[in-house]
Amino acid sequence: MIPRHRILLLHTGGTIGMVPTARGLKPELGVVEHAVDRLMAERGNDLDIEIVRLEPLIDSANATPADWNRLAAEIVARADSCDAILITHGTDTLAFTSSALTMALEGLHKPVILTGSMIPLGGDNSDGWANLRDALAATQTAEPGVWIQFAGKLLRGPRARKIHSSAPDAFSAMLSDRPPRREGEVLRQHRFGSARIAVVPVAPGCDMRVVGFAMDHSDGVVLRCYGSGTVPDDLLLEQGLARAADRGIPVVAVSETLAGGTSLGHYAAGAVLLDHGVIDGRDMTLEAAYAKLALALASVTGRAALTNFVETPLCGEFGAPFPVP
Repeated sequence: MIPRHRILLLHTGGTIGMVPTARGLKPELGVVEHAVDRLMAERGNDLDIEIVRLEPLIDSANATPADWNRLAAEIVARADSCDAILITHGTDTLAFTSSALTMALEGLHKPVILTGSMIPLGGDNSDGWANLRDALAATQTAEPGVWIQFAGKLLRGPRARKIHSSAPDAFSAMLSDRPPRREGEVLRQHRFGSARIAVVPVAPGCDMRVVGFAMDHSDGVVLRCYGSGTVPDDLLLEQGLARAADRGIPVVAVSETLAGGTSLGHYAAGAVLLDHGVIDGRDMTLEAAYAKLALALASVTGRAALTNFVETPLCGEFGAPFPVP
């Protein structure tokens, strides 16, 4: 008798398992479990699925790095008893979690598939059924690493981002020349800390005192720039960057664009970033840059070590190497 494929399903909450209430959708116990039972009956019960609820179930808008730590810890603790891991998760921060898990799980030798839905399983025309069905199939075919299964597509975890607030095809992902996993011989968890990280965008004529406040009061900053890494020529911004450099606070530059990334120094309008030691986030997504900076602040000390950690490819979070301008 051929042993059944063993799947660990970690249910965290999210729209896929929600029900309507007077105040809007909220997570409900049993919704995902009943859906899995129905799908297993369709498949002929060919999978051995253990469901673990990470209670309290949450809307993913409330997710924090502590939740990433908890998920990673469950995976490390239970990986030997399963062939693959499936995670049901809310869509709003799904790409943050997939990036974080890819970085936190060194030596992952099994597929981790994250999925969710835009419409609850109990709603009309729910995409949750197809996503859950496809995710179960992906646990048997995907290569080791962290993936998002959504709208018929298997996407690389650290390269994905949510691109639509309501359409079923809500996610996209750029390619990478590396698999979505952190190399290592033995599975081990790298934990996120409680660093205060600010995400600050620039905009035409924006109040740079806000940017300066972030530089003064945060442990790290993700700076969302124009295009390939340009920012306004603004004295308050330059002064804020100088104070961050004096404090040894890492600032990572990412692009507002969906593809292409930053290439600091390509334009004179971005020279001020290089002048003050801003880290070039290249074509990392905002989600991946945020997770990587959070992990860097928990793992290494010193400005040079932080810069090296963020700039060095870790788990397929970058695309192909950029040409030198």
